[in-house]
Amino acid sequence: MKVVFHEKYKEAYTSDPAAAPGRMEAIASALQGLYEFVEPKPATDNDVLLIHTINHLNYVKSLTRVYEVALLAVGGALKAAEIAFEGEPAFALIRPPGHHASPNECWGFCYFNNVAIAVEKLMRTGKAKRAVIVDFDLHFGDGTNEAFKNRRDVEYHHLPALDFTSDLERFLEAKDFDVIAVSAGFDRALEDWGGLMSARDYEEVGKVIREFSQRKCDGRRFAVLEGGYNHEVLGRNVKAFLEGFK
Repeated sequence: MKVVFHEKYKEAYTSDPAAAPGRMEAIASALQGLYEFVEPKPATDNDVLLIHTINHLNYVKSLTRVYEVALLAVGGALKAAEIAFEGEPAFALIRPPGHHASPNECWGFCYFNNVAIAVEKLMRTGKAKRAVIVDFDLHFGDGTNEAFKNRRDVEYHHLPALDFTSDLERFLEAKDFDVIAVSAGFDRALEDWGGLMSARDYEEVGKVIREFSQRKCDGRRFAVLEGGYNHEVLGRNVKAFLEGFK
């Protein structure tokens, strides 16, 4: 199990909750010493254009401080996907998040759709023919859904508020895939905006994904950070998820 991380993710590039000081530190400190940390390289504009339009790319370029870290976030997701196909699960501890970034627009603290770009690159390079994206963030990933809405080779699935473990099992049982990608949002936590999931719930979701990946796609799985805003519990909940996911 590897954690993809870069010190530049600690920089507060805007004033929104995803960019708040201390957020990355809360997670990194909980995971240090437990997993190998690896650094990503920034993505290229061509990587971004696998999902986004040139107009959207140019819009984010105009946000000078955001653009640099957003490319690095995409690079982190790409690195995690690469590691998954080298035989290890990976977690991209990155920001800005991405699942509200559609091909030509974005909102909700997102700029480029990290997980969508990583999955699309796997498809374009022939590493994967079919993929599923599981999203357990509090909010529906409209950007990811929009990116793949007319596709049969990539399916996006957002977990419901209730009965999420059983729903996840039913979804994964019914699908065929070469990799499971995860939009890992932790704002469902009992002490966060959603008030829905305990640390044990996060561990169980991670375990279900691990077991289905081992049974159906030789263990190929990776996750990328989306939401999660209570710094006091964020590290604990990410750690619990990875305990099940690793």
